[in-house]
Amino acid sequence: MKAEIKPRINLDDRTPLQDVIPLATPFVLFVDPSSACNFQCTFCPTGDRGLIGRTGRYQGSLDFDLYRKIIDELPLFPDTIKVLRLYKDGEPFLNRNLVKMVAYARQSGNVPYIDTTTNGTLLDPKTVGPLIEAGLDKINISVDGMNDAQYLNFTKYPFNFRKFVDNVKWLYEHKGNLEVVIKIPKELITEAQQKEFYETFGDYCDRIFIENFAPCWPDFDVEARTGITISQGIYQQPLSNTDVCPYIFYGMSVNAGGEVSACFLDWQRKLIIGDAKKQTLAEIWNSREFNRLRIDHLEGRRREMTVCSHCGQLTHCLPDNIDAYRQELLARLQGQG
Repeated sequence: MKAEIKPRINLDDRTPLQDVIPLATPFVLFVDPSSACNFQCTFCPTGDRGLIGRTGRYQGSLDFDLYRKIIDELPLFPDTIKVLRLYKDGEPFLNRNLVKMVAYARQSGNVPYIDTTTNGTLLDPKTVGPLIEAGLDKINISVDGMNDAQYLNFTKYPFNFRKFVDNVKWLYEHKGNLEVVIKIPKELITEAQQKEFYETFGDYCDRIFIENFAPCWPDFDVEARTGITISQGIYQQPLSNTDVCPYIFYGMSVNAGGEVSACFLDWQRKLIIGDAKKQTLAEIWNSREFNRLRIDHLEGRRREMTVCSHCGQLTHCLPDNIDAYRQELLARLQGQG
């Protein structure tokens, strides 16, 4: 097998957050190409279209002019962001301008690294070839079964698995410098299919991994919806508790409708801290609203918050842990104001 068995998250050589907070520039910027998805997966809020409809959330693609504004304004930060993540709530390939988005960011000189995540339904030479040429650095491909029947049961989508495998092979053969990462939830397949997964994809990607489901979305009970009891972290690690969310100190998210969320898990739009249509991201990053949220976490109030208190990301998904540095970091943030 050519691929390395390794999680999609980069755990090597991570910057100790306690050494750099407060950051003048975010490390990671999520920009969502599409808030809609063609799958209806039981473990994901976006898959429940009735639920999403009741939130009033915009369902559609990010306007390209707004995207261009976002990229053009990145030099207003004193430093360069590390990663532009073209993914959040939906399927990025549903945005017909995805290739233009990658190309524009790459040509801007403001973005050193671009990645995305896809369910693979629209992954064919006509769509992914131009993405490679545009300069995409990494693509995470989510596999949701090992045959058509499993896909239909889990995603409610008529998936052609054999064609998908052929498209992944084509991608790997033509990928150039693009890193290809493939993962599957362990709960969706049998033990025998775990071996089949490695045999099918192991020679056609750079990293491969069998993950666990994670109850990461606030106010969305993954265990109840899937009927699966979750006892390990997403990367098969032991569960651990974290008081302070590290993500709000190094990243933020632009939703497909232009609102900016403090958190990439804000599927309900309850953690809105600004509007990219009316403000620059630099203004939002340094806003009173965002800093107030950070200070609340450092002062130990996360578990009292309506949204953040129910976040499984901090127990199941290997976050950086800055709990031991709360008082020191609090003094730094308060000293800024």
